[in-house]
Amino acid sequence: MDQTEERHAEIYSPNHRSHTEDIDLKCTSYEYVDCNKPFSSKSDLSRQLPVLSIEKKIKCSVSNKSFSQNPNLNNHLLVHSNEKHFKCSVCNKLFPWKSTLNTHSLVHSNEKPFKCSVCNKSFSQKSNLNAHLLVHSNEKNFKCSVCNKSFSRKSNLNAHLLVHSNEKHFKCSVCNKSFSWKTNLNAHLLVHSNEKHFKCAVCNKSFSQISTLNTHLLVHSNEKHFKCSVCNKSFSQKSTLKTHLLVHSKEKRFKCSVCNRSFSQKSHLNAHLLVHSN
Repeated sequence: MDQTEERHAEIYSPNHRSHTEDIDLKCTSYEYVDCNKPFSSKSDLSRQLPVLSIEKKIKCSVSNKSFSQNPNLNNHLLVHSNEKHFKCSVCNKLFPWKSTLNTHSLVHSNEKPFKCSVCNKSFSQKSNLNAHLLVHSNEKNFKCSVCNKSFSRKSNLNAHLLVHSNEKHFKCSVCNKSFSWKTNLNAHLLVHSNEKHFKCAVCNKSFSQISTLNTHLLVHSNEKHFKCSVCNKSFSQKSTLKTHLLVHSKEKRFKCSVCNRSFSQKSHLNAHLLVHSN
């Protein structure tokens, strides 16, 4: 019996108990000075003993993580291998552990047992809840090395980094336009459909994308944040400013197919074409 066991055995002895009937049992193992944990019964204290006695002597040769038992190490080693024996019956995704598969399976169900205590939003996985909680904090530990913009989640940083690259892996099957993010492709696809779910509350005009509606709403306000650096004229939309800037340049990209006259703006060309329609 080692010293820790002897100390706990002493606490269990009848003589010791007779002097401490009204006192909560407490772990006072001098080998573990930081324990000092109180217990209400001998059985609870007994369960603490193996927790204190376990030494983690078995080390992973890949990550140096330590374990107390060989089965735990073997289970961990699957992380470093390609062995994935547990397959999801819905999407065929493979996992190294059954517990990970069980957690993943919640994605395909309507079960969302993990609720945010701040906004009550629910999640199927605890890891997603933990990542979401960063939204409610001011912690933004993931910084873009290009523009120094910070993010609360690494996944958001990775998505943002595509802005600085020319990678556009998501292509529209209708017009072949490419996008950096799948969400942008999904939003774009609405352009090719007749679905216009976003209606302006002022003029009832409908739009396929909420971003387009938000841009349109500026028409009904006096907000004009986009100023021309040449003549100081202001515009409510950045795209309108870009079109206006052509007035100050010598670029005339819009050519009349009838008389070859060129214009800086497409609207001017369209107005001109009426001359030839007579």
